[in-house]
Amino acid sequence: MDILQALPLERDDPFEPPAVLGELHGPLHRMIYADGRPGWLVTGHAEARVVLDDPRFSNTSQGAAPPIKELAPPEGLTDLVIPPGFFIAMDDPGHSRYRRLLTGHFSMRRMRLLEPRIQEIIDGLLDEIARTGAPADLVSAFALPVPSLVICELLGVPYQERSRFQATTARAVNLDSPVEERGAAGAELMGYLSELVARKRAAPGQDLISQLATGGELSHEELTGVATLLLTAGHETTANMLALGTFLLLCRPEQAELVRTDPGVAATAVEELMRYLSITHIGPIRVARADVPLAGRTIKAGETVTLSLPAVNRDPARFPDPGRFDVTREAGPQLGFGHGIHQCLGQQLARLEMRLAYPALLRRFPGLRLAVPAAEVPLRQRATIYGVAALPVTW
Repeated sequence: MDILQALPLERDDPFEPPAVLGELHGPLHRMIYADGRPGWLVTGHAEARVVLDDPRFSNTSQGAAPPIKELAPPEGLTDLVIPPGFFIAMDDPGHSRYRRLLTGHFSMRRMRLLEPRIQEIIDGLLDEIARTGAPADLVSAFALPVPSLVICELLGVPYQERSRFQATTARAVNLDSPVEERGAAGAELMGYLSELVARKRAAPGQDLISQLATGGELSHEELTGVATLLLTAGHETTANMLALGTFLLLCRPEQAELVRTDPGVAATAVEELMRYLSITHIGPIRVARADVPLAGRTIKAGETVTLSLPAVNRDPARFPDPGRFDVTREAGPQLGFGHGIHQCLGQQLARLEMRLAYPALLRRFPGLRLAVPAAEVPLRQRATIYGVAALPVTW
């Protein structure tokens, strides 16, 4: 069995997984991590579900080997410190405690109530694009504002203060920046949310942060961590999916036409875009608590396991003809939102935003096309979430 010397990230084609992944055979592979320790890379769909669902794999960062050198702790530290409230990196019972407080706010029923307002936000941004005229950068004019406005209203973050979190978040996820700079950006973002939490405690409103602040179950530090996590995840991931997904649709005009003209296609298109693009290209990452058999091998206690979602979501054992992009493909269990108890809390919100945004954009501008050659669209190869840095378009 070949041993991978690093987690492959660089894509030769913006819409295809790294070429190295296509050369692998089997669902589980030995990989040398950035600190020299051996671990595992999972590329099989069934095996990925096992890892995400099995409590013998820890979701904390304690003891995890970094799959790329940029994720290694600063010199002198053995582990990155997880702030209070960052339940995304916790195991039970801590994880479930936070999840219980939040789940109802992101339920399907709650999302249906939000749909008219989300559509209003989308339409307003499209009006502004039309007013400003071509060319436009769809990242700054549409893909980033849509989820940012929605999550700001949901959490109670003043959107006029977006300069205090959008640029900071971008610095925090930029792998080309030293780990110290990324850490400083994260601390700056938490500082802003700490100020906001204090304001909400003093003068609560009807928003989610206010409700949590007055609920009495979370300390100031915990609520700051929860708010930081929700704000970051609530705009960064969806923004990249909206931009990269639009880029792909503009390069596949026959698929874009289906999304534009057939109302029944939107939901399957979102799942297919999530599967095909897999913007989460580093992890999820787990650490084995005990020896666990998987795919005919034994993962030893203490070993790190990284899932490659670009490969998992193209597994031919689960998805027929996985390299074909088809917005009418029957929705399968793509793992872009995770699986098991740690699956994305805001997945229904993200789905709703995309289901509304893609068709609305394509209907409003039926002549939408790239304003530069596809090869000139700048990619976010070196970011924790894959996407495009800008998407110049005209119509």
